[in-house]
Amino acid sequence: MYRHILLPLLAFLLSTSYSLAQQTEVATENCSPSVDLPYPSNTKLPNPFTFANGNQVKTVKDWACRKREIQGLLEKYELGPLPGGGTTSATLDGDRLNVTVTDNGKTISFLAIIILPTEGQAPFPAIISFGQHPTIPIPPGVAVIVMPTDMIASQQALFSRGYGLFYDIYGTNHSAGAMVAWTWGVGKLIDALESLSPAVTQINPKRLGATGCSYNAKGALTISALEPRIVLTIAQEGGTGGASCWRIAEALSKKGSNVQTARQIVTENVWFGTSFDAFADKTDLLPFDHHMLAGLIAPRGLLLLENTDLTALGPEAQWGCMRAAREVWRALDVGDRVGFSQVGGHRRCQFPEKQRPILEAYINRFLKDEKVNTAFFETDKEGGYASWVDSEWINWQTPQLR
Repeated sequence: MYRHILLPLLAFLLSTSYSLAQQTEVATENCSPSVDLPYPSNTKLPNPFTFANGNQVKTVKDWACRKREIQGLLEKYELGPLPGGGTTSATLDGDRLNVTVTDNGKTISFLAIIILPTEGQAPFPAIISFGQHPTIPIPPGVAVIVMPTDMIASQQALFSRGYGLFYDIYGTNHSAGAMVAWTWGVGKLIDALESLSPAVTQINPKRLGATGCSYNAKGALTISALEPRIVLTIAQEGGTGGASCWRIAEALSKKGSNVQTARQIVTENVWFGTSFDAFADKTDLLPFDHHMLAGLIAPRGLLLLENTDLTALGPEAQWGCMRAAREVWRALDVGDRVGFSQVGGHRRCQFPEKQRPILEAYINRFLKDEKVNTAFFETDKEGGYASWVDSEWINWQTPQLR
């Protein structure tokens, strides 16, 4: 039975009063978050609303500071550091956007392809697709920007570490993983769009979405968590290292599931920073999990498109992890801005028609500014996840932040 868990209509009506301009970072003066270990071992999902020093997050301003702390922890112990600075210039030749970046005494360039829609009026909202053309259907009136993420940082296998334009600037021994390098590249792409202006590009840089499937879905989630100018994230079938929490995947693996674990991920590819290797067998020591990575996107829009049938992706780990992540949006009184749809019966990255309504709703709301309902959290898993109990993983309360 196709099971829908809809958030109250009241939350939807309240959330539409927020403008996208209000989704930017709140000022964080006098914010000095800690990113130092050790943290106590914790087999449950860590509390997003408790600072490292034990203080509680009570206000929206507190949350802005806590977001900085969570990002710092993720960069230090999982992803690697995201460089700032540098200068960006750009030129547009037809559909080819040439982006040039200079930093650390070195210069690189890359090409992104802009595909404008045949309907609608410029400047258009756009979806940045990582590595390839989108595997989701793009509705009329929405542009596509194909971002050459593999040029920025290779993701062929473990031997790929240190290869790509990012490492040409910052050195082959830079500790950042590929996803941080991609985040850097996407930031430079957005800088380029802003500098050229919508009159030149026909793209509205205030209405940018991001999408990717499989490995690139892991990237979509991380990039959007670290790059606040992306207003809608559509991550499709990313599995462990994406929408699945490390701790839940590990627990399911110990029960006999063939879900990928952190150890398998770090021995497969270079998506994560070198510091994460030390935690691959002891994820309970991490002061975060991926419900907190996803929570960095709040209060912006996030849609997870998942596949019930692909056990290696950890369907139950995705379900539970994103239930925990949803609490961040609920704390901000915008619980209908995060959606989850899990549908089986198809191959990986093959978009099922059952997911079209929720996909179009999210695009219409966040990229076209239409007032539509986006309160979806659903799975077609027969009987749902009867063994899943929130309290076994979530031992904290969700505050109402004002």
